Amino acid sequence: MLAVDTNVIVRLLTADDPRQAATAARMFDAEEIRISKTVLLETEWVLRRGYKLGQTAIHRAFVDILGLDHVQVEDEPAVRRALNLLASGLDFADALHLSSRSPEARFATFDRRLVQRATRAGVDEVVDLNSARELLTGRGR
Repeated sequence: MLAVDTNVIVRLLTADDPRQAATAARMFDAEEIRISKTVLLETEWVLRRGYKLGQTAIHRAFVDILGLDHVQVEDEPAVRRALNLLASGLDFADALHLSSRSPEARFATFDRRLVQRATRAGVDEVVDLNSARELLTGRGR
C-alpha cells in the first residue's frame, strides 16, 4: 500500500506535468492507494486556489478518485459526508471539520455564513458563538 502526497493527486487530476501525471496514473492502476484526510484537504485548497477550479469540479474529481479500484481514504464515512456537504454549498474544509467531529460533539464557530450554510444543509448542533450565551454561562456542557 502507498500513502500518497497532495502533489501526486494534483498531477493525476490536472496532468499539468505529463510525465508525472503518467507516473501517478500507472501507480493508481497498479497499487493499493491510501489517501489521508489532510491530503484531501490540501488538494482541495491547491485545486481551488492554484488551479481556480470550482466546487462542482472539485467534488466530481474527488468522487471519481475515491471511486477508483484500490483507493482507500482515511475515515471514509466522514469524507463521504463532507463531499455531500460540499455538494450542498459548504466549503470543503468546513464540511470536513463538521463531518469529522464525534457524534456527541457540537461544533462551535464565529463564522455566521458557516452556521447558515450548515443549517441549510441539515447539519445539527452547529453553535453560533456570536449569540451563544449558554456556552458562556456554562450551561452548554
